Amino acid sequence: MNVALIGFMGVGKTTVSRYLGKRLHGEEVDVDRWIVEKDGRPIPEIFEKDGEQAFRDMETEAIKELGSNDGKVLSCGGGAVLRPENVEALKKNGMIVLLTARPETVLKRVGDGKSRPALGGEVTVAHITELMERRRAAYEAAADVTVATDGRSPEEIAEEIAGIVEKIICSATRKKGEE
Repeated sequence: MNVALIGFMGVGKTTVSRYLGKRLHGEEVDVDRWIVEKDGRPIPEIFEKDGEQAFRDMETEAIKELGSNDGKVLSCGGGAVLRPENVEALKKNGMIVLLTARPETVLKRVGDGKSRPALGGEVTVAHITELMERRRAAYEAAADVTVATDGRSPEEIAEEIAGIVEKIICSATRKKGEE
């Protein structure tokens, strides 16, 4: 089973995925980093030269390829679940965990936002709140589980998610044994 972490930028997906990968003894893959390594350019450059649509196409290909195997912890980009085919690919072999944080926390974590093309250079609580609200329904619809990250360490968050995953696996194993 794979575990895909989704949520708005700055909620801790990449950091938590590292700890969760170790905790679950799975391969941790940051989808954005994988795209950058494969394409050879940073994401802001892909956005600038090829446009968001081209990046989203790369993201969909990455999710389909990476999600087709078991035992991965995937850290997905903030807009990954805006495409239904990405959600379908992520759910096919695993579960989706939505990480959340308050806009103030996100602002603190993203800093000047220069490496975040979706912010469009506007790094304010009001702008972050607006973008989060636009994506909220898609995040919630895709999520199997939601975990808040405000005021918590990545280790604590990873431990909570690992506990949920282990319960699901134990429950599935028990049901299979009863059949």
